[in-house]
Amino acid sequence: MTQTPTDPTFEPDIYAPAAAALLGLSIDPAWMPAIVMNLRVLRDAADRVGSVPLPDEAEAAPVFTA
Repeated sequence: MTQTPTDPTFEPDIYAPAAAALLGLSIDPAWMPAIVMNLRVLRDAADRVGSVPLPDEAEAAPVFTA
């Protein structure tokens, strides 16, 4: 089973203000470049994780509780 990376049409600079408006968040415009940069980094990390092929037999990591 091969997983595909995130949709390549994702545009963080469009998504960030739209998501903020949808969630009713007022974000200082001075913070928007940092938010967009963070979304780009997170997308890259998600693409890397999602591109690792896993066999169908792979199991989720166990949950440890104290």
